[in-house]
Amino acid sequence: MSLIGTKVTDFKVQAYHNGDFKEVTQEDLNGKWSVFFFYPADFTFVCPTELGDLADNYSKFQLSNCEIYSVSTDTHFVHKAWADASDTIAQIQYPMLADPTGHLARFFEVMIEEEGLALRGTFVVNPDGIIKAYEIHDNGIGRNAEELLRKVQAAQFVHEHGDQVCPAKWKPGAETLAPSLDLIGKL
Repeated sequence: MSLIGTKVTDFKVQAYHNGDFKEVTQEDLNGKWSVFFFYPADFTFVCPTELGDLADNYSKFQLSNCEIYSVSTDTHFVHKAWADASDTIAQIQYPMLADPTGHLARFFEVMIEEEGLALRGTFVVNPDGIIKAYEIHDNGIGRNAEELLRKVQAAQFVHEHGDQVCPAKWKPGAETLAPSLDLIGKL
């Protein structure tokens, strides 16, 4: 069963954000686009490269009215320790959600039960809390923040222009398609 069109469950978790601990809930999603970016664990190998890539592109997501929430099954205390130990993680300005109970990982269907870790799952959520796009990777495969931003922008465009769709490799400002009988077999 697909998670597309599913409303994000109620949740309340601790986060490490800009040098402090804070609570993040489902209500924080209201009115803006969100990305849930699951990764297996702090103090690992591929994870800091991905989180650093997101940090490098975070301002672009903010310009698109999109908040990033990185999520692992570590606690918020471990997130802080990782930021204290790693120059890459110290640069992160988006909230790092703690999911030690696996509540979010199970809802988003990325929990590896026998390991207590999450798969690399990326979920684009609209301002109403509805999942509009997602992908799940094996834990050895890193993701690309620029491609994720493109997907967020395409989802936003389709949300705002319901009569148009975005073709492959679409970027803001590029031509879109208006589905019609006239296009069938012409592309």
